[in-house]
Amino acid sequence: MPSPTPPSPPPPIALTPGPLATRLTDLYHTALKKTLSGCSYANFAACFPTPAKHRPEILRGLWMQVVGKIEAKSREEFEGILGERGVVEGLNALEGVVQGGRGRRGMGRERGEDVGIAPHLLPPNELYNAHISPQLVPIQGELEERLHSTRARNEELVMLIQRQREEVEELVRGLEAVVGDLDGANGVLGPLVGSVREEMIVKSAYEERRV
Repeated sequence: MPSPTPPSPPPPIALTPGPLATRLTDLYHTALKKTLSGCSYANFAACFPTPAKHRPEILRGLWMQVVGKIEAKSREEFEGILGERGVVEGLNALEGVVQGGRGRRGMGRERGEDVGIAPHLLPPNELYNAHISPQLVPIQGELEERLHSTRARNEELVMLIQRQREEVEELVRGLEAVVGDLDGANGVLGPLVGSVREEMIVKSAYEERRV
């Protein structure tokens, strides 16, 4: 049986710097010391050759005062920024979240649960999709609504075109019937018209002879 995972340490008190806040402070102090080391007495004295030659002790005291004031002022401003922005509280809260997640992950493993994959181990595509999916959901809903409306309008247009086509076909059938009736009438009246025409010609010729 695997040994139980030790409980996670309680999160640090809000005003007490935790590991992250302490690391940030140490990093700043290290960077400050490295920066100030570039302002050595040799470099400082090179800017004031006459005092450095005749009164080096005074110039060295002045250099120590300048460097000390710069360091003190930088530390004071850094502490002020930490307090004004609530950096310590924020980093402590982040540390609490991380510790809580580690604790729950450890407990899940002990119970044999699938704890999943840590976000930083996920492939880029999954991280990208997880990031943009909440933004795409409303857009997808709007596009689906527009597509549904377009389909409904298209169905209405199809039904209208179908009705118009049926009306045109009915009109064509009516015209074909009229044309057929006219053809039938022409067949019936054709001989009669020829006979009447011949009678008119004979009558006209008879009248001309009488005159």
